[in-house]
Amino acid sequence: MSNPVLNETTLARVRERHAGESGWGMPTSAPAQTGTSSGAWAPPINDGPVSKHHAGVMTAGGTSTAGLVLFALLLVAAVVGWTSVNEPQPGALQVPAWPMIAAIGGFILALVMSFKPLTARFLAPVYALAQGAFLGAISRVFDAQYSGIVLQAVGITLGVFLVMLTLYRTRVLRVTNRYRRIVVGATLGVMVFYLASFVIGFFGVNISFINSGSGLGILFSLFVAGLAAANLALDFEFIERGEQEGLPRAMEWFAAFGLLVTIVWLYLEVLRLLAKLRDR
Repeated sequence: MSNPVLNETTLARVRERHAGESGWGMPTSAPAQTGTSSGAWAPPINDGPVSKHHAGVMTAGGTSTAGLVLFALLLVAAVVGWTSVNEPQPGALQVPAWPMIAAIGGFILALVMSFKPLTARFLAPVYALAQGAFLGAISRVFDAQYSGIVLQAVGITLGVFLVMLTLYRTRVLRVTNRYRRIVVGATLGVMVFYLASFVIGFFGVNISFINSGSGLGILFSLFVAGLAAANLALDFEFIERGEQEGLPRAMEWFAAFGLLVTIVWLYLEVLRLLAKLRDR
């Protein structure tokens, strides 16, 4: 799944809803006093430069803290999901139904948060637990078939994240309007393609290169994994803009949730790509 939640529409919706609240915009200063009761002029009192009031607003540091909490919950749930998969004999796995049910529940929570971002402070931790259980179970299945593949996928995902963060912070990579349009358009296209392939699968039609280790299948996975990485820059920009515009503090959880969605998507695409490479 791609990450459509951290976007311009969300920013505009939150701006409109909270315009004029405490912590938003510049404070209104009282008129300067240019005289005294005796009529003699006195300079206005000046305590130095006035800074914006940032209590209760979103910061990059707060978003990082929320993100660490969500990733910790995801890892704990992933361990539970991993251990829930039994292997009574080599190559024969028994996957319980509840991790898949948790994945569906997580998808529903993601939809709710996409339309109501401020609910993320309550729903994002639940989403992280649900998504973690699913990731743990699916990772166990991949690892049973391709030994060591999970550690490789985790390492590559972490490396890509650090590279994209470095490129963004050093301004080597700049999120321009053109960059945003291309990434968002391609992401929506991949989402539609995945959804269409899922639906037509019920009618017995299989798009083979999605999961095959053919050259076309590998190129497709490389493209989608690269697209997921490109979305990280959009997430970083959303966090930076949210801090600059003084969005409500609850948006820290929403931004952390969006970043978690992108990283999970990247991990799954890397996992699929490595599996295809091993099948060749």
